Amino acid sequence: MTRAALELVDVSRVFRRGATRRVAVDGFDLTLAPSSVTCLLGPNGAGKTTTVKMASTLLAPTSGEVVVAGVDAVRRPREARRHLGLVLGGDRGFYLRATARENLRFFATLTAVPTRLHRSRVTELLATVGLSDRADDRVETFSRGMRQRLHLARALLGEPTVVLFDEPSIGLDPEGARDLRDLVVQQRDHGRSILLTTHDLNEAEALSDTVIVIDDGRTVASGDARHVAQLAGVELVTTTSLPLLPPSLVPRLMDRADVAEVVVRQKPFAAEVDIFWTTGSALPPSGSRLVDVLTVEPHWTTTRPVSLHEAYLAFIARARRIETS
Repeated sequence: MTRAALELVDVSRVFRRGATRRVAVDGFDLTLAPSSVTCLLGPNGAGKTTTVKMASTLLAPTSGEVVVAGVDAVRRPREARRHLGLVLGGDRGFYLRATARENLRFFATLTAVPTRLHRSRVTELLATVGLSDRADDRVETFSRGMRQRLHLARALLGEPTVVLFDEPSIGLDPEGARDLRDLVVQQRDHGRSILLTTHDLNEAEALSDTVIVIDDGRTVASGDARHVAQLAGVELVTTTSLPLLPPSLVPRLMDRADVAEVVVRQKPFAAEVDIFWTTGSALPPSGSRLVDVLTVEPHWTTTRPVSLHEAYLAFIARARRIETS
């Protein structure tokens, strides 16, 4: 039987400040197969980053087990780190006035890679992430996308079997995000196991073999991206802009059998309302029929098939509503 690259078993993390107790992760389970990509998907504050920090040994779980390549990471974190690469990204983590090559040569001294191999390993990784032509430029001159690629090169210095990414494409332009996704897939194809966090289901679909939806520190769904979207049970969404939001509108809509979820976004001079229609229901009302439903004349209205990301948002909204009801 093939051993999992990474396992989290009934992992919880509780933060305490004085008398305040906050559960960030609550009984979370994860199994990361070799040569695979798993995405932790969830809104801000769902527990994604805390989970990655526990998997990377940066943060000890309050309870539960973390096993990396067969090593108990809670009891033997130093040994577990030899199998791990962590990409937190952002502008921190490098000496900005040093070159890309100088930074990687320095961080190579902190790994188990023999000193005689540092030069060749750094040169190889700069080529892998597409930075050979900027190897001797100062990091302070790099774009955010280039720094993200350099973060990946740093994470790969110790030849890890598991690479952890926390929101790898946040803040990147479309081209930079695409380049980084290509590098993630490349590392999976080279036999590495990838765990990454994101709040974008479209990115999860492009990258992952498995998606785990996490909210309030707990798993609320898992499977491939399409399966997660289907769990929302929606096919069409009507978005409308209203000059004001009638207090009774959302409850009235939620009482309808053909409405799966309603999401409201308050704007400076209007309220935008997404009405998600239940899969298999009749065509949603339009024109004067929709005005009758809304009880207020909208600025504009559009109805379209839901995207994967919209279906995911509807799923999260429904999960939270059910939990609090």
